Amino acid sequence: MFQARKLVLAHFWVAFVAFLGALVLGAWQMYIRSPLATWVNNPEHYYRSVTAHGTVMAYVLPTLVAMGFGYAITELSLKRPLIGVRWAWGGFWLVIAGTAMAAVTMAAGKASVLYTFYPPMLASPFYYFGVVLVVVGSWIWVALMSVNLRRWKRDHPGETVPLAMFGNVAGAYLWAWTSLGAAIEVLVLILPASLGFTDTINAGLARVFFSWTLHAIVYFWLMPSYIVFYTLVPRAIGGRLYSDTMARVSFALFLVFSMPIGIHHLFADPQVGAGFKFVHAAMTAMVSVPTLLTVFTIVASVEIAGRLRGGQGLFGWVKALPWDNPMMLAVTFSFVMLGFGGAGGIINMSYQLNETIHNTQWVTGHFHLIFAGAIVLMYFMAAYELWPQLTGCAPISPRLVKAQIWSWFIGMMVLSMPWHLVGLLGMPRRMAYYDYSHPDIQPQAWTVTASALGGFVLLASGVLLVYTLANATRRKADAVAPFTFSRTAHPGTRVPLALNSLGLWVAMMIALTVVNYGYPIAQLASLKEASVPVIPIGSR
Repeated sequence: MFQARKLVLAHFWVAFVAFLGALVLGAWQMYIRSPLATWVNNPEHYYRSVTAHGTVMAYVLPTLVAMGFGYAITELSLKRPLIGVRWAWGGFWLVIAGTAMAAVTMAAGKASVLYTFYPPMLASPFYYFGVVLVVVGSWIWVALMSVNLRRWKRDHPGETVPLAMFGNVAGAYLWAWTSLGAAIEVLVLILPASLGFTDTINAGLARVFFSWTLHAIVYFWLMPSYIVFYTLVPRAIGGRLYSDTMARVSFALFLVFSMPIGIHHLFADPQVGAGFKFVHAAMTAMVSVPTLLTVFTIVASVEIAGRLRGGQGLFGWVKALPWDNPMMLAVTFSFVMLGFGGAGGIINMSYQLNETIHNTQWVTGHFHLIFAGAIVLMYFMAAYELWPQLTGCAPISPRLVKAQIWSWFIGMMVLSMPWHLVGLLGMPRRMAYYDYSHPDIQPQAWTVTASALGGFVLLASGVLLVYTLANATRRKADAVAPFTFSRTAHPGTRVPLALNSLGLWVAMMIALTVVNYGYPIAQLASLKEASVPVIPIGSR
């Protein structure tokens, strides 16, 4: 067992308990919007729930999982105690304090602004203070990841940084830079207005700053999942990683291409010119490159596992794969959802096609498949893999794990696929109520009912996840096998210098962000007429 196990356990447990609460809210939202229930007659309750659900899913869950998984990777891959454990606990408690502050504010009805908190709607300042505390706590994690890697490199000059740590620190640097946009928005624009220091706010500039964070945050979410793909999946299914080099290229390219693309979320906003919208659309297409590299590398790694198990011929290796292995199921389901979600993303990023599905349920289906589907599923697998190391438990029952994986996959597909259909028909998202007696909406009522049923399947899967993890701690093992990461198919291959360090890629990330955001920010900041009256939500 590694020394930071209590720290890692604390992060995972808080993340999954908050996640379970958010699942309850999500299921409730789908139920009351469906023909199965009578409308509650108070849209404020619905938007309060949506804000809480989105805040937990977008900020609390992925931040805590990335932090906890990052601390575990640091000790397990570098094979040395974590430096700065007290600071790590301090960051954890800042995240907890921020989460509690934001949760109380949302529950009181003073922050129903949705997790995107676009002005001129403004929540109570305590909601924003809570978000700031979560971000500051996560920045402590970023600093600790950097310090631990630097100390290791100082003590191991010329050695190759373990792949898991390379991806871990890449994710930390990405988060530090991408969260800066929302931090500037909140501290410079939103909080002064929320505190009553000004009655107006530059809403267009605020939206551009938030777009700095809005899409790149997705790649912060997926970094832990991609680390699982590369460093745990091949080992778990009895194979080898096809290419360590290609894995490093993917992590590096995520740093470069995931940042300067957020304005594609503002295609319908008039404050940004068509030229920069086109540039961001083109750059968004580039972010598919590291994803396609990952799909190729992991499929090749899976094929190696099938060949090692005796698979012959062009597709004989597929039949030879260990389909009863939970990790094999998980990576398959994750790739299926990533495929459907990524195809939807191509529509979202298109300057022309986006007009068809902008602010419709299509968008909701897209990001649920990507994040709640492909990404969160691998969060589960990271926890299952680490649990014996964290708790000293016996191996977790594969039967329970497979049941949880299957239910999550089925629930997510049933939830999200109808959204894509009705999105093409124009059904708006973020609507608190639909009048199913209307002749244009009545034929679509079944889709909302189907999504509601999918939401309850997901809730049951979340309950099974927490039960499985809690129940496993009762079954102590006589001895826990040492934790290992995947071995590469070509051991001993020398890693290029540029792929053993992140300095070049961070510099490119910053430079591209400045190029793609500098002019729109400077232009909007100089327009005094861009300020609009604020709209307080609740009372201060």
